[in-house]
Order: sequence, then structure tokens, then C-alpha cells
Amino acid sequence: MLSRPANGPFNGDAWYFEIKWDGIRAIAYVDDDLSIRSRNDRELAGQFPELAELLHLAPHTVVDGEIVVMSGGKPDIQALLPRLQAGTGRSAPPDVKTPVTYIVFDILEKDKKPLISLPFSERRKILEESVKEGPHIILSVPVETRGEDYYKAAIARGLEGVMAKRGDSPYEPGMRSGAWLKIKAEKTCDCVIAGYTRGRGGRSPTFGALVLGLYEQESRDTPLSGRKISSQKTKPSAASQDSHENRVLVYIGKVGTGFSDRDLAELLKTLLPLETSTPQLAGVEQAEPVIWLEPALVCEVAYQMVTREKKLRIPRFVRMRPDRKPEECSTDQLYEIKVTSSVKGPVAEENDHPETGKGISRKVRSKKAESSNSEKSPGPAEEPLLEAYKKKRDFSVTAEPEGVVTRKSEGNYFVVQEHHAHRLHFDLRLEREGVLKSWAVPKGIPEVPGEKHLAVAVEDHPLDYGHFEGTIPEGQYGAGTVSIWDNGTYDTKHWDPDKIEITFHGHRMTGPYVIVRFKRAGKNEWLLFRAGG
Repeated sequence: MLSRPANGPFNGDAWYFEIKWDGIRAIAYVDDDLSIRSRNDRELAGQFPELAELLHLAPHTVVDGEIVVMSGGKPDIQALLPRLQAGTGRSAPPDVKTPVTYIVFDILEKDKKPLISLPFSERRKILEESVKEGPHIILSVPVETRGEDYYKAAIARGLEGVMAKRGDSPYEPGMRSGAWLKIKAEKTCDCVIAGYTRGRGGRSPTFGALVLGLYEQESRDTPLSGRKISSQKTKPSAASQDSHENRVLVYIGKVGTGFSDRDLAELLKTLLPLETSTPQLAGVEQAEPVIWLEPALVCEVAYQMVTREKKLRIPRFVRMRPDRKPEECSTDQLYEIKVTSSVKGPVAEENDHPETGKGISRKVRSKKAESSNSEKSPGPAEEPLLEAYKKKRDFSVTAEPEGVVTRKSEGNYFVVQEHHAHRLHFDLRLEREGVLKSWAVPKGIPEVPGEKHLAVAVEDHPLDYGHFEGTIPEGQYGAGTVSIWDNGTYDTKHWDPDKIEITFHGHRMTGPYVIVRFKRAGKNEWLLFRAGG
């Protein structure tokens, strides 16, 4: 059973709320022997021998859960992936140094009796009676009703978010259901890699961007442009066979940021054997040739929102997902469920128009942020947006995004990038009027209220730069390494040419801040400080 995205945290007495763990989803079949299967039906029992304790902790059951490696009180997916890649399904990897934990959140069978038709609330009771905790096995502990507080607590701990599950819902194998909702601080989706473009400049030895697709039912009223894929690498399970028929792979955009140098080199080796002369998608921009691939690989991509043309806006590569089936990567992931808090049970409805802002988290679409977009932003109005940015860069050499101005943008994304150039400094960027308004902050972001740091206004940057990480080559403007120090969303209290008052909702940078023009110093000098106590 798979989840759909919700528009934001909510309360509801018909719902249970659990931590969303960042790991490998797996179903454990516990009988005389143990089988643990990933979502793409890969056997995992041998790779995680410590989970053999399920044989005496959960005898004669079939349970659903998440395999994680815990580090500092939260899951560490990067520590987990080497365990997935080492060994085989029936043989343990050598020198296990990162033990895993299996977090069990549902039970599907007990003593060979199917339980999937029972409501989630009843399955929870049976789960607690049937599975004991051990050194590597723990039970997920949901809370009822108070989803908003639970979400805030999860985010404060640095976790991905929470899952919301209706107490009266049956378990629907292989189906993406609105009875299970994921509520995350960052929107992500699992995408099929349908091709790639060749790298330019510093990326010429590898690739430029991955071409992404998702499966779409042909019967949708407004289908995306695509083509049928007649040969899929992995046969869908019987439970979900009907939902995988009559589908096309449709184009949802390209992702060219978020890759480390190691990602680029290792991923290219994986892509090369899958090259094909058969185009996999229609509607792909023809600005540069596409090398097509058999649709066998899945990657996780973060994004800000879905455009009116149903493309991912500001996509960023997160990681490969070898535990995912390509045919499970559907456009249903993009259609948020709009949920209204109610102690009598929230009303949920599908949001088929994500570009309108309806159903988007209040942090992402605050009324203050929307109403303030009509106000004037700092910077010379007579200079075309991004002209100064492009003049300073040679895009045949640097991997920085060339970008375009999205004039209809009403987003409120922010990013702080740590920039190791000639001197270390931090770059603060705020999404505004289709670009990122930018300041260089030499001494970093002030964290103590009233402490003022100089912020020098620099040229506008394209929205794609908000997820850029990498090395700017020597001889190029700003040569050095760039990494994301923090990002998130912001609400605008006030914005005029001389003063900006905003509230940040990031992982490190939170609360009210002020950016005020430092008139005595010069036209580009501002002061940045945290407001309040």
C-alpha cells in the first residue's frame, strides 16, 4: 500500500499519525524461515542478518515496515544504502558496521490468516499483540488526532515528516491510496529516468541532466503527452496489475542539480548499458539532444511545486532508489490531497491543479507572501532580470544553471548557500518576481537577536540556482565550492525598496528577520539581523 501527498499538516479524530522514516520499505514474511522483500520484490533477508530476530519476535506473521540506519536519533539513508548494495539477498555482506533497525508499522497476516480487510485501528491492536520489540525490531507508535503538533515535533527533530492513516482504512496492496497520506517539509517524488543530456563545460565528461517521466493512466481527463511503454523491466504484482495497464510514460521535466561529483561519475556508468535508440517520451524540449534509456531506473527528486504544464518546478536530485519499481512511479504522486483540520474528521479531496496554490502548505502559500508580490523589490528596475548574472558566467565552462525568469512565479522559497570562494561567505537568496533576490553575507547568518551582519546585494540569480551545489571552476566568477547551508520557505510581513521583514521556516534559519538598507555605506549594502527575542 502506497501513500499520496497531503497539502500540509492537519488534525482529525479519524486519523492516526506516525513518523515518516527515511529508509527502505520492506515486507517481512515470517514463518519457519524469513523472507524480507523490498518494493521491487528484491530479497533482503541475507543482506540484513540482524533482522533474523523476527523469527522469534514476530512468529507466523506478515508485517510491513521500514528498514533504517539510525544516527544521532534520526535515520541516515546514506549509511543505509551501502548495506543495500553489499552482499546478496541470501548472503550477509562482509564486515557489517552499520546495524539496521526494522520499524514495523502494520500487520497483514497472522497465523496464515489475512488481515488486510480489517481497518487500520484493528490491525494496530493485533500488531501490538503479535510482535515483540528487540535490539533491531521496534514498533511504530502512532498518535491520534493531533497531527499538526506531531508534524511540528517531527520537523524540529530533523525528520522527514509524518504519515497520516485513516483508522477505518483496509490495507490495499500495491495501491496508492488517499487513506494513507505523507506530509513532508519538502516535496519529493520517485521518477523514472527515461534519458539524459550530454554534459557541457565542467560536466562534459559526464552528463548534464536526467530526463524524467512518470506513468499516467490513459483515462485521465487531462493526460500528459507521452507514449506507451510496451516492455517494462519489472512485472507488476498481481494485486496492482489492473492499475498498471493502459498507461503511458509522460514527461515531467529534467533535473540537473543536486548531484555530487561522485554521483555524476557513478551514475553515468549505470546509464550507459541502458541506452536505446527508441524515444521514451514525447514533449521533451529539443534545445539539446537526448540520449534515451530503457525505463529501468528510479530516482528520488525534490521539487518546489508542479507547474500548470505539469512539470516539476525547481527539481533537485536527491538519490537513486534501487528499492523502487519503475511502474510504481505514477503521476498520482503529484496530486495532493487537500485536508481540512476537523475534530469530527477532516474532509479530503484531490487537488488536480497544484499550480494554483490551492492545497499547498500555509508556509508555502501564505497570504502575506502572495499579497506582497506586487510590491517593488530592491535592485535597478531598468536592468533586465538575470542579464548581470549571465554576463558574469561562461556556461560552456561552469555547471551553474543558466536559468530563465519565471515572471508568474509566486513562490516563497529561500536558500542560504555556503560559498568557499577566495574568502568564505554565505549567500542568502529569496524567491521573488521569478528570480532569486540575492545578498552575500560575509560573516554568515546572525542567530542572536539584534546582532547585525553586513549583507551586500548582488545580481539576481535564476530559480534553479536555489538547489545548486558543486564546484565553480577556476577562472570563473565566484570560483570555489558551493553547498546548501539551509533552505525552506519564508513569509513576508513587509517588503519595500529599503526594508524587508520576513519570517523564515528553514531547518537552521527560523523565525523573524529584517534586511534593511545601510544607506551610509553604499547603494548595495544592507544589514541583516534577527528580530525579536
